[in-house]
Amino acid sequence: MTIEHHDLIHELPEYREQIHTLKVENTHFARLFDEYHAVTKEVERMEAEIQPVSTKTEEEYKLKRLQLKDQLYAMLKEAGN
Repeated sequence: MTIEHHDLIHELPEYREQIHTLKVENTHFARLFDEYHAVTKEVERMEAEIQPVSTKTEEEYKLKRLQLKDQLYAMLKEAGN
């Protein structure tokens, strides 16, 4: 099975510069960014069956990752205005 990578730079390449700027200048963004990547790493481990879990647990992690991505995206859009 091929594992898709969902790091924020690949998900939102048009915001590459803003991601870097906000990581440096905004501690809340940096914390959410780090949490997003930690959750993404766990999801990838689950998908690769390195860390076997129930489907429900995997879906909960994916939902959490999506919620974090939505928050980060909103912050990126706001910073771009």
